[in-house]
Amino acid sequence: MNRVLILGAGKIGSLIACLLNQTNRYEIHLGDKTLDAPRDLVENLRLERVTPCLLDVRHPDAVSTYLSTHQMDAILSSLPYFCNPTVAGLALTHNLHYFDLTEDVEVTNQIKVLSSGASHAFMPQCGLAPGFISIVAHELMTHFATLDTVKMRVGALPVHPSNALKYSLTWSTDGLINEYGNVCYGIEEGEKVPLQPLEGYETIELDGLLYEAFNTSGGLGTLADSYTGRVRTMNYKTLRYPGHCEKIHLLMKDLKLNEDRETLKRVLERAIPQTLQDVVLIYASVTGTKNGGLFEENYAKKIYPQCIKGTLWSAIQVTTASSACCVMDLVLNNPAQYHGFVTQESISLKTFLDNDLGACFR
Repeated sequence: MNRVLILGAGKIGSLIACLLNQTNRYEIHLGDKTLDAPRDLVENLRLERVTPCLLDVRHPDAVSTYLSTHQMDAILSSLPYFCNPTVAGLALTHNLHYFDLTEDVEVTNQIKVLSSGASHAFMPQCGLAPGFISIVAHELMTHFATLDTVKMRVGALPVHPSNALKYSLTWSTDGLINEYGNVCYGIEEGEKVPLQPLEGYETIELDGLLYEAFNTSGGLGTLADSYTGRVRTMNYKTLRYPGHCEKIHLLMKDLKLNEDRETLKRVLERAIPQTLQDVVLIYASVTGTKNGGLFEENYAKKIYPQCIKGTLWSAIQVTTASSACCVMDLVLNNPAQYHGFVTQESISLKTFLDNDLGACFR
């Protein structure tokens, strides 16, 4: 029985607790800055293996005391990215495995430095993108003798768009703004290079529907570091309905709201509705040589909302939570194999899909 502390009982943390509860091989403590959210989740869904607890990482000493009095094997942070260095520090202090969902490049770099020489695994970026998309792209790349171009495209979109942005808020607004406003990274001519967010515009057709794609930060995960010098071109772009990028560019660049993110967050949360009726699009393409010729391999998948424990969860909740649960389960079932900083691409796609917690991707 693995014992895990999940910090953050929001959209993703709640479903992570629910999925782990269903396996019957986890003892879960679900912490949040108020007791209401974890307690209501446990009571409403009758999660018998989940213990709600009042924990606020703004008071790390209190969280440390809790960890000293409750034996755990791992911490999974489902908090905003800026909280994760504190949580990772607590994991290091208490000799615990660490997992998070961050898309933030700088936070990931901080955790990489912090975990150097650690006896336990420190695995950030365990969501969809970064996360599962890195596992898919890495698997495709192993099929080639030499690599030319790697493209990764992911989007979480409303099934029925009804506003000018053709978008709904399906996850963290802080994370969304972070992706749209921070520097991106890719590989060009074999070298890791910085790329500007909201640039690199292109269109792509999937199942007969047209989407736009553009640079966003963090989705590449650690692949640019892993494959520098081994592939000519590699990039990650977010998928949206056509017209979205132009309007976000107006907000963030022309109106300079990237320099006033609190105002931008208020504008987005006041004007854009949330939805559970979404679709997640996952697309990866690799071009390279094998058997003496130039070939291309693709991975494409659409995932829709699912009903779990009598509750409807959005596609982005299902994919993000499932990916986090799956990689954590794989690490905790083979703890001797993983220590220090662990990348997503160190997990094989077959191993991931064979795990029951990766079922939504099969």
